[in-house]
Amino acid sequence: MQETLMRSALFVPGNRPERFSKAIASGADAVIVDLEDSVAPDAKEAAREALARHAQQSPQDHVWVRINDGTTPWFEDDLALCRSLPSVVGIMLPKAQAADHVYQVSGAGKPLIPVIESAQGLRMLDKIAEANGVVRLTFGILDLMVEFGTRPQTEGAGKILDQVRFQVLQASRMHGLDDPIDTVFADFSNLDGLQQSATLARDMGYGGQLCIHPKQVAVVHQVYQPLPEELDWARRVVDHAEKTGEYAFRLDGRMVDLPVIEGARRILQRGGL
Repeated sequence: MQETLMRSALFVPGNRPERFSKAIASGADAVIVDLEDSVAPDAKEAAREALARHAQQSPQDHVWVRINDGTTPWFEDDLALCRSLPSVVGIMLPKAQAADHVYQVSGAGKPLIPVIESAQGLRMLDKIAEANGVVRLTFGILDLMVEFGTRPQTEGAGKILDQVRFQVLQASRMHGLDDPIDTVFADFSNLDGLQQSATLARDMGYGGQLCIHPKQVAVVHQVYQPLPEELDWARRVVDHAEKTGEYAFRLDGRMVDLPVIEGARRILQRGGL
């Protein structure tokens, strides 16, 4: 699997076109123009028009788009717009829980990231993950906690969050998808808290973070960038395996076998090497 680097995915409201270029300039690996939660119902059409204008004026600005989900009256128009714009390089489908909606979006021929935001979505994870065009998964913990009746910012909420993380990670690995993206860290003024949360998700096997403010991007990149000593070790592991053809050997006093070699390759990918 040749993974696409997506350490950070920054949302920008679709009805704030003056922020599109600023989001692009933030250095985020992906910018997601949001047509869903951040746009009021009576502003949906204007947001689509703003995206279309920006795509015409700045076709070099490649963006993802979070469309409205398949149960809404805006789904078809959002999907048609994404299909028509070459600068839209991927689609994020919120509240993914019906396999037919996922397959319908995948028919647009662009990479797809479903967002799991309900108990039904968790139940349908396998069906969602196996859909053609799905490249990775993410989830919306705020919606899930509302449905579950979970009290935010509590020890119980943390336990729920980690269980959801595991289920999404497991489905990603079972279906050969790119590393999943962790949910948003809502308190964008708490950069220390973001670093701790992102570090935990990284150590669990996640590849990046959904961001809601540009100042979160640098913190997320710092967390997900492998350390120099990690890159050096991974490079030596892969070099030895490729030069000798050995898949079981000793390096720096550590046993190395095929799973470790594959892990080293993933570290190099994350480091852009």
